[in-house]
Amino acid sequence: MTVSHHPYTGTRPAWAEGVTVFGAVMLLIAGVLSIFRGIMAIAHDQVFVNTPNYVFRFDLTGWGWIHLVLGVIAVVVSIGLFQTATWARLAGVAIAALVVIANFLSLPYYPVWSIVMIAFSALVIWALCVIKREDLMDEHVRAG
Repeated sequence: MTVSHHPYTGTRPAWAEGVTVFGAVMLLIAGVLSIFRGIMAIAHDQVFVNTPNYVFRFDLTGWGWIHLVLGVIAVVVSIGLFQTATWARLAGVAIAALVVIANFLSLPYYPVWSIVMIAFSALVIWALCVIKREDLMDEHVRAG
């Protein structure tokens, strides 16, 4: 009789769950910060620096709506990540990538906040991509 032994039995699924929770928390924080940034741009866009010679020029009120919508979607997706839904992992990576792009394009308007948001989103992408499919399957088998 052959016994299959996985060297990480019991520890990898817990590790996978911990990294997913980390990604969910980071996405939640990034989403809330995007919501606040969007509200700031919509309500009082004079807070942002005006950069007339920047290649990508945007109306700051419209830009605020983009950040607000991305933030709301990020919060909803983070709630799905707390439920360990597979759709939420895929959507989390996608929304975090969109947040990175949006913050890159708005670097001149609010540079420090943009860099912080890019860093948060990069951590979310890392956390959601580092887990192997087998680890998720082991976690679902153990939970169910």
